[in-house]
Amino acid sequence: MSLYFESIQLIERLHRYFLDVVKVELDRRNLQDVNNIQSLILYNIGHDEMTVGELTLRGYYLGSNVSYNVKKMVENGYLEQERSVHDKRSIRVKLSDKGKELYAVLSEMMDGHVSKLEGTELTPERLKDFTETMQMLERFWNAQSQFTGLSSLED
Repeated sequence: MSLYFESIQLIERLHRYFLDVVKVELDRRNLQDVNNIQSLILYNIGHDEMTVGELTLRGYYLGSNVSYNVKKMVENGYLEQERSVHDKRSIRVKLSDKGKELYAVLSEMMDGHVSKLEGTELTPERLKDFTETMQMLERFWNAQSQFTGLSSLED
């Protein structure tokens, strides 16, 4: 197996492991009306207000239907939605008070992870190198998908 493909598989596994970590945190707090994917969507919204389209572009929710998950979070009281005053077709979402509470839980979890990294081999420098490598891969794959898209239009 090539190092390239092994890296891709590792990225997928890391994402699944992180989703498992989020699920454990939700279970630990007995939060059963929201799932790990929805929690990451909520965390990505943070203190902002945005459309579902903007949210889809901002995050990567591996095979999830963002519109469905947003609808469920509105139904369960984690998000509030309203029509844009500028474009009546566009619906904007933001965290409700309940959503802000979950955001605080997730932020606390992330901060706890950061503090546990101190003194390990996962130094800020190594994380910076890792992030830069992932960003290079992102740019490479983005260029490949755009190139492929253009070539298929020309056929």
